[in-house]
Amino acid sequence: MSEPTEERLRRWRLVLGGSDDGTGADLSGDDAKVDAALAALYDSDQRPRTGDPKRAGNLAASAPRVARWLGDIRTYFPASVVQVMQKDAIERLNLTRLLLEPELLEAIEPDVHLVGTLLSLNDVMPEATRDTARAVVAKVVDQLEARLSQRTRSAITGALNRAARTSRPRRQADIDWQRTIHANLRHYQPQQRTIVPERLIGYGRRQQAVQRDVVLCIDQSGSMASSVVYSAVFGAVLASMASLRTSLVVFDTAVVDLTDHLADPVDLLFGTQLGGGTDINRALAYGQQLIARPNNTILVLISDLFEGGIEEEMLRRIGALTNAGVQVIVLLALSDDGAPAYDHHNAAALAGMGIPAFACTPDAFPDLMATAIERRDIGEWAQRHLAPPG
Repeated sequence: MSEPTEERLRRWRLVLGGSDDGTGADLSGDDAKVDAALAALYDSDQRPRTGDPKRAGNLAASAPRVARWLGDIRTYFPASVVQVMQKDAIERLNLTRLLLEPELLEAIEPDVHLVGTLLSLNDVMPEATRDTARAVVAKVVDQLEARLSQRTRSAITGALNRAARTSRPRRQADIDWQRTIHANLRHYQPQQRTIVPERLIGYGRRQQAVQRDVVLCIDQSGSMASSVVYSAVFGAVLASMASLRTSLVVFDTAVVDLTDHLADPVDLLFGTQLGGGTDINRALAYGQQLIARPNNTILVLISDLFEGGIEEEMLRRIGALTNAGVQVIVLLALSDDGAPAYDHHNAAALAGMGIPAFACTPDAFPDLMATAIERRDIGEWAQRHLAPPG
């Protein structure tokens, strides 16, 4: 038998699992350990196959067993796969309560989904676990800030500079060529086939003054866990910029203003309470109280739009905000999780008001905010950069 054929059978044996899979391939050494780790998770809800009792393997509700399994998958799989398997284990095998044990938390590969699960357990977390959980959350937050903060600051600083126009740009790099050409089209010289600009339009340099107010309204229902984590990180980055005045509120049926915690996104996250109902209209009403300069305010509502209150009042309030000059952006999710479940009726109603609702990835969010600061068309930006929600 050729080596490529043996390798293909080995791979099929690992995919199919069990000794009666028809491949005739036997597993040994590391392959057998990989198979056992997969079986413990993905075959745990199956009855044993005839002559193959090991296929009933599972993790059970034992912290030592789970800790050993976590060590195995970290040994044999890359980090991205480990995170998927951990998430599947929590969902399929109901291991959530075991996350309250510090020894188990220390063995887990931290990621955004794990942070969301820990936050949902905040109220029942024993004191002995809290420090370990906080360290796990801090590690993920640090990773996200390293990935996203510089890109966010660069995009927004550039947008603020471009949004502050001047008729006397100091440097060639400050000239807004598109607007300058448009303003001087009547000075086109056919013989030279060029435009002689009579007036230059440039970008201003007013970083020190507060140029925009940003209000983040974050739905903290259980389905929005990843969005809450990313929103906390972005909120902290935006709050660190002197040109922006940033507020952040989270809501379910009540509203909690966490603006004072923006300097520490870990504190902010532990101030949330995932789960519960949703009253978007109440959150928007609170957000209205924070708005002193409507024409210079961007309000970002991050919600799946499943309104537990009166939908008509929510839509009327959003209409009132936009009519007052506030830029309202509605994100169905701010995460890498793909298209979310959302209220299609409310999304369509917002689109009819000229406010598109769409899911946004964290990597695209800095450019989205730059687009809002420059008052470019948000709907057009979403069509060019993002896939439509499902």
